[in-house]
Amino acid sequence: MTLTPALTRHLNNPELFSDLTSMRSLGQPSVSRTFQVFNPSTGELLAELPDMGVAETKEAIDKAYVAQAEWAAMTARARSDVLWRWHQLIVDHTDDLGAILTAEMGKPLAEAKSEVSHAAAYLQWYAEEANRIYGETISAPSTDRRMLVIKQPIGVVGTITPWNFPASMVARKISPALAAGCAIVLKPAEQTPLVAGAMFALAEKAGFPEGVLNLVYAAEGDAVGHELCTNTKVRKISFTGSTEVGRLLMRQCADQIKKVSLELGGNAPFIVFDDADIDAAVDGAIQAKFRNAGQTCVSANRLYVQAGVHDEFAEKFAARVATLTVGDGFTPDVAIGPLIDTRALAKIEHHIGDALAKGGTIRCGGARIDRDGTFFQPTVLTDISSSMRVAQEETFGPLAPIIRFEDADQVVREANDTIYGLAAYFYASNLKRVWRVAEALEYGMVGINTGRMSSEAAPFGGMKQSGIGREGSRHGLEDYLEMKYLCMGGI
Repeated sequence: MTLTPALTRHLNNPELFSDLTSMRSLGQPSVSRTFQVFNPSTGELLAELPDMGVAETKEAIDKAYVAQAEWAAMTARARSDVLWRWHQLIVDHTDDLGAILTAEMGKPLAEAKSEVSHAAAYLQWYAEEANRIYGETISAPSTDRRMLVIKQPIGVVGTITPWNFPASMVARKISPALAAGCAIVLKPAEQTPLVAGAMFALAEKAGFPEGVLNLVYAAEGDAVGHELCTNTKVRKISFTGSTEVGRLLMRQCADQIKKVSLELGGNAPFIVFDDADIDAAVDGAIQAKFRNAGQTCVSANRLYVQAGVHDEFAEKFAARVATLTVGDGFTPDVAIGPLIDTRALAKIEHHIGDALAKGGTIRCGGARIDRDGTFFQPTVLTDISSSMRVAQEETFGPLAPIIRFEDADQVVREANDTIYGLAAYFYASNLKRVWRVAEALEYGMVGINTGRMSSEAAPFGGMKQSGIGREGSRHGLEDYLEMKYLCMGGI
C-alpha cells in the first residue's frame, strides 16, 4: 500500500495513520497489480493499493474457513469483548477515520465523522447482542423425548460494501456476523477502500484471531464477487449496491442455494399532505434528499406535495436549497460535497434534460459547478409528470423533483408504482391518515414526520426488488444464524 501526502496532510497524526493502515499481519498476499484511489473533490491521488483477484480471494476464503471453527467455539462473552474493544478503537480514532472517509468519498468532514460514529454504534449494539443468542424448548408429544432448538453461526460470510457509506456499511454488515460467530471476507468498493482498511487494522489491534477478518482490495468486483458466490466454503453473501448487481449475485448463488442478504436500489417517495407542518416538512426534505449529496439508497427521490400546499412548500424548499453550500468536504461549513465520479454527473444532467424537454421547470440549481472535482448545484424541479425519468429512476444525486398530487389514494398509488420498496417518507398531522398511509406504503421503512430514520436498533431493509433480509436491530443477527432442531429420545 502506497499513501500520498494528499491523504496524510489531512490527518492529526500521520504516524498513527501509517500504523492504522498497515496490513502486514492481516495475512494479505503480495500482488504485482495495483490500482489507484482518488479524491473526487480535487482529483488528487490518495493511495495505490494491491489489485487482488480470484487467487487472493480464494486464499482469503481458505483462511476464513480455518478460523471459523475457533471463532465460533469461543463463548459469546469472549466474542462480545473483542467487538467492544474494536468499538472503542473506532471511537478513539474518529477524527482520522473521518478524514480518510472525506478524502476518498468527498462528503463533508462533519458528516463523515457522524458516519464513523454510526459505524461504532453498530459494533456496540452487536457486542451486546452477541450475548443474547437464545434457543428454545418445545413441549414434546410424549414423555420419553425432549425437543430443543439451538442457533449456530452460518459459517464464512462474503460481504461486498458500497462506496457511499464506506465506514458504516462495513460495520453494519459484519458486526452481526461476527457476533454470531461467523468469519468474514470483505470486498470494499474500489472507489472508497481506505477507511475499510483502517477499520480492519484497528480490528487487528482489538484482538480478532487471525483469519476471522479478511480484506480483499480489487479494482473490479466481478471476479471477486463470482468467487465469493460460487466457492462452497462461503455459506452466505451480504451485498449492498444496485438491484442489477444484486440480481447477478443471486443467480450466481442459486446453484448452491446459498443464503443472501441484499440491500439494493431505492426510489423513495417523500409525501407532504396538506395538514403537514410545512416548515418541518422542508427541514425533513432537506435531510432526506441532500445528505451525502443525494447519494444514499434511502434518499428522497420523488417529492409529492398536495395541491393545497404545493406552492408554499416549493417556494420555501427551493429558497432553502439555494442556500446550501457546495465544495470540498474539508472546507468548513460546506453542506454538500462532490458526486462520486463523472458518470454520476452525466446521469443527473440526463434526468434534468429529460424533465425540461417534457415541461419541467428549474426552480434553483441545474448545472455543474465550474471548478475542479465532480460538483453539481443542488437542484429543485417543479411541473414534474410521471412520464419523466426523474420520476421513474433513482437519480442518486442532489436533484429534487416536486410532483403535485390531489388526494391520498392517488399519491399512495403513485408512490407504490415502482419495483422498489426500500424507504418512504411522509408528513401529516391527522392520525387516521398517518396510520392508513403508513400501512399502505409498500416499503420496508417509513419515516413519518422525519427525514432521517436509520439506527442500529432498527431493522434496515426493503420490500420487492429493494432487497432480502434486514440489517441492524436484533433481527439483523438472525440472518447469520442457522436454526437447528434437536429431538432427544429415550429420556
